[in-house]
Amino acid sequence: MGRRRRGAPGEDFSFVSPVVKYLLFTFNFLFWIISLVMVSVGVYARLTKHAEAAMACLSVDPAVMLMVVGVLMFILTFCGCVGSLRENICLLQTFCISLTVIFLLQLTAGILGFIFSDTARSKVTEMINNAIVHYRDDIDLQNLIDFGQMEFGCCGGVTYTDWSKNMYFNCTKENPSRERCSVPFSCCIISKDKVVINTMCGQDVQDLEYLQAGNHIHTNGCIDKLVNWIHSNMFLLGGVALGLAIPQLVGILLSQILISQIKDQIELQDYNLKHQSDPWS
Repeated sequence: MGRRRRGAPGEDFSFVSPVVKYLLFTFNFLFWIISLVMVSVGVYARLTKHAEAAMACLSVDPAVMLMVVGVLMFILTFCGCVGSLRENICLLQTFCISLTVIFLLQLTAGILGFIFSDTARSKVTEMINNAIVHYRDDIDLQNLIDFGQMEFGCCGGVTYTDWSKNMYFNCTKENPSRERCSVPFSCCIISKDKVVINTMCGQDVQDLEYLQAGNHIHTNGCIDKLVNWIHSNMFLLGGVALGLAIPQLVGILLSQILISQIKDQIELQDYNLKHQSDPWS
């Protein structure tokens, strides 16, 4: 049942559906809370993070990205919340247009990423190589790389010898490090039947032949493993993309319905007021 606005006797104003109105408000309020959490986490991570060199392997600092996305989401959802409660067409249109632009940008980015997959692959390769260089500079980055190598059963970017790019694992004779010509433990092939795990299994493996090294560590690079994983999980990734797109489409649809109802109500109010003031027209 809609809400009827008060007016002069005999007026028959149209309705603004409270279901659409409060559904849109609830939708925006939930994402408004999420945006506050994102900004808080981003600020905390930025204040506590001191390893700037480690972040050089990424195009954008994740903490800064989190804050920027959180602030934009906060502004956008604020427009949606206030616009739906106050039935403000200007705020609702700002919300709807912004959400549409964001959705189109995401769609465009996905299409361009698919078309220019080779460029995207080279960019990922560059990021992984930079991460290898800064492996020992930050414990969070180190844990992320170790998790990826253990999860995908890989080592390095293209191959295990990529670890020579790191100053500690570098395989030149001038390197005084005890880890010279080695790879991280996360590259090792771990047998489940072993009671005691040899954490030094990656020692000096860069000096071995490819087949010999394969007896101790995963010799395949993580880039090929990642590409293969993406190809074998296209339905899962498509479901994630659809899950991100549905809330945006719902927000656009609800805001358009509410805008249309408010405009119809305003037009009917203007029509009734005009005929009340001039009953012979």
